[in-house]
Amino acid sequence: MADSIMSKAATMEIPISSNGDSRTLAEDDGLEQATHWNLDEKDLQQVMVSGPNLNETSIVSGGYGGAAEGIIPTSSIKAPNMHHSNSNPSMMAEEATRGVAVEKFDTVKKWSINTYKCTKQMFSERFGRGSRTVDLELEVQIDLLRDTKSKYESVLRLASALTAHFYSMVQTQQALGDIFADLSQKSPELQDEFGYNAETQKLLCKNGETLLGAINFFVSSINTLVNKTMEDTLMTIKGYENARLEFDAYRADLEELSTGPRDAGTMVRIEIAQQQYGIHRDKYERLRSDVSIKLKFLEENKVKVMHKQLLLFHNAISAYFAGNQQQLEQTLRQFNVKLKPPGSDKPSWLEEQ
Repeated sequence: MADSIMSKAATMEIPISSNGDSRTLAEDDGLEQATHWNLDEKDLQQVMVSGPNLNETSIVSGGYGGAAEGIIPTSSIKAPNMHHSNSNPSMMAEEATRGVAVEKFDTVKKWSINTYKCTKQMFSERFGRGSRTVDLELEVQIDLLRDTKSKYESVLRLASALTAHFYSMVQTQQALGDIFADLSQKSPELQDEFGYNAETQKLLCKNGETLLGAINFFVSSINTLVNKTMEDTLMTIKGYENARLEFDAYRADLEELSTGPRDAGTMVRIEIAQQQYGIHRDKYERLRSDVSIKLKFLEENKVKVMHKQLLLFHNAISAYFAGNQQQLEQTLRQFNVKLKPPGSDKPSWLEEQ
């Protein structure tokens, strides 16, 4: 009789304590009704059931269905090392895998919702069915900046072409001066004529190198203004325009939900929509303020830079074509333009591109 009872006890199921209850992730009720998607986080995770608590169970000696020799309480067995070496690593790996899957699912879900809303808002604006938030004063300044950048790019392109052509002319003058000087030594009957032509070409070459230094400085400054300063401001404007589109998308979504029926599910979605609307409104206002500040500083910097560069360009060109070598050199000193070492045949940075 005792053997029968013990054999039956050996085959009984071990109850799972409260710390081993299976848990599943709840469905997310925040997924938008307009998408008609039926996604469930349970598709990405398994129901994890933890093992029994050894401190609350007993181990029956003997094999399955075999004769029992006695019951050994688990408190007398040092099981923590075995539990940590076998159970915990696998459970921790499974928990980590499940956490990564849930995080990726949330990221994809948020991106999908945001993309859907923004795409819907963009098409609504394009076809005249949706309203658009407009800051008229800021929009005028942004359009003016884009037009100004386009014209400054034309100035930069033409000034670079002028530098390249003028550099070729200076190189030709230098080669011509060298040939005149050589012929002056080898042609006694034309020594004087070749001589003063050689001196003239060398002087023109020297003044040309000085002018090239001024033009290169002008091109470099315009390049920095257009491709760094203005481009940085336009990148901020791009972020502002994206934030404006998101703000209008969530505003339209909140307005649509507010005009619909007010059941329990709708009220939850309205509350979530209000939170998202507040987040994107704050982001939009912050970026709008950033754009206003950057446009203001850009305008001040542009006026300061162009005032200096246009004055340099005018004075250098005028002095060169007037043949005033002293004024040309003084202009470069006035604007702290440094020339390359004398006798250096290294081309300008534009020629190296």
